[in-house]
Amino acid sequence: MTKTAVAPAPPPVSAAELRASDADRDRIADILREALAEGRLDPEEHAERIDAVYRAKTVGELDPLVRDLPGAAEAGRAPAPAPGRGDLGPRGPRALPASDNLMAVFGGATRKGRWRVRRTTNAFALFGGVEIDLTEALFEHREIVINVCAVFGGVEIKVPENVTVSGDGGGIFGGFDIKTFESPDPDAPAIVVRGFTLFGGAEVKRKRGKRLKNLRSY
Repeated sequence: MTKTAVAPAPPPVSAAELRASDADRDRIADILREALAEGRLDPEEHAERIDAVYRAKTVGELDPLVRDLPGAAEAGRAPAPAPGRGDLGPRGPRALPASDNLMAVFGGATRKGRWRVRRTTNAFALFGGVEIDLTEALFEHREIVINVCAVFGGVEIKVPENVTVSGDGGGIFGGFDIKTFESPDPDAPAIVVRGFTLFGGAEVKRKRGKRLKNLRSY
């Protein structure tokens, strides 16, 4: 009786070869943001590393970007964040990834129209412009965070009149124009804009006449 040869199993994929997730990139970006705030990185270094973060395809490409910074070991072991209680949208396999990335390098990037806003949006502009229009968007989380990095570029965020807006960041030879606004409706989504600009600008514009409807039932 002839025995059938069994093909050897392929070698296991190493941890460094694993494909990076949005959550992996967000954790690395958080470490870089803290390093910038603490003075461990200057704005140019931060911009270069953030650019590399959102271009990375594997975990092995992310690790060297924070190897010389505190928190690198914890970032490599941290699990993806669990869904929060403040979510407004559906659960299950139809749920979108936690973050959305917009990058404009010597060009432009835009999100507008009827689109589903993720928990985190990362906007990076280098000699370019990013436009994020939330006036017709579908909000599925009680709070969303927009992380901004603009170097010789700009990020413009358009929001409805009746949402809460707050900001945390600054500009170096540039502008970080995020005017705080508290919606009178406690069920309105909250938009938090964080980041910095270097020879660039970030601005939130409340669009007159644009209002979210049915704030309790997105």
